[in-house]
Amino acid sequence: MSEQDNIEGRLHGEQFEPEIQENLLTRLIYMILIAVMISVAQTVLATATVLQFIVLAISKEPNERLADFGTDLGIWIAKAARYQMAASNVKPWPWTDLD
Repeated sequence: MSEQDNIEGRLHGEQFEPEIQENLLTRLIYMILIAVMISVAQTVLATATVLQFIVLAISKEPNERLADFGTDLGIWIAKAARYQMAASNVKPWPWTDLD
């Protein structure tokens, strides 16, 4: 399986929906917590972007570990957004495994 297929599977692959439907107040609390986490993730992404630019400016090659981290962070943000918009009932990490 190629890396692109792996990323596509992590984003759009089968996600096991929880059996128990949570009440609206519980979901609201999770949505607020995840909104704060998304805000922190955006700050981390901006910092990682600046670091990757510095690495590119110095070595002319991207840092693979930093690029992989950015991919993982982007996938987490996508999953968090799906929960926020009720497109999925699967909560992102730390409530479920980080793929």
